[in-house]
Amino acid sequence: MNRQILVVEDEAPIREMISFVLEQNGFNTIEVQDYDAAVAAIKEPYPDLILLDWMLPGGTGVKLAKSLKQNEYTRNIPIIMLTARGDEEDKVKGFDAGVDDYVTKPFSPKELIARIKAVIRRVSPTSLEEVIEFQGLTLDPVAHRVSINDKSLDLGPTEFRLLHFFMTHTERVYSREQLLDNVWGTNVYVEDRTVDVHIRRLRKAITGYGHENFIQTVRGSGYRFSSKFN
Repeated sequence: MNRQILVVEDEAPIREMISFVLEQNGFNTIEVQDYDAAVAAIKEPYPDLILLDWMLPGGTGVKLAKSLKQNEYTRNIPIIMLTARGDEEDKVKGFDAGVDDYVTKPFSPKELIARIKAVIRRVSPTSLEEVIEFQGLTLDPVAHRVSINDKSLDLGPTEFRLLHFFMTHTERVYSREQLLDNVWGTNVYVEDRTVDVHIRRLRKAITGYGHENFIQTVRGSGYRFSSKFN
């Protein structure tokens, strides 16, 4: 599934150029031109990354970044600030607002793509083939094995995919619709409540050492995989 990037830029030629470059490199894009349109666009399914201009009609990118980072549901979305303001003080303001990187205009398309990939690697460092370990729970995507403290578990194929997605996307809330898109795929029709059934099966499969508590129900929003219980 291609990653989706929200491009927030008020200058149409720059916005269109960025979207063209992103799509040429395999990303899906959503374009908006001002603060209010950006706020409206940041909804489920949330973008995987936001390219955010500093100066926008209706508000600033810094203000928007601060708002997103203070919100439980959007704080983990990576943000790259795009701006002509290259002073150190301005960069500090951007990073203090919670942005993950800072690209100064003018920039080359190659630099932009490199920065985007670097940020994505940083926030989602686990590749699709790496063995993942989470407090004694281990998943090997290549061998298709799951174990807890070296004791093998028997998981169905859907529960395996669901656990793999959770373990590579910790601390973020996902709605049933987002889980369906990411685990089942957009071309498969499945009822939303089917997610609940597989969540229950997965919890049962990893019960015994407290790991079932990592799969948390967030009332009115969806599910989250986390070791924090508050």
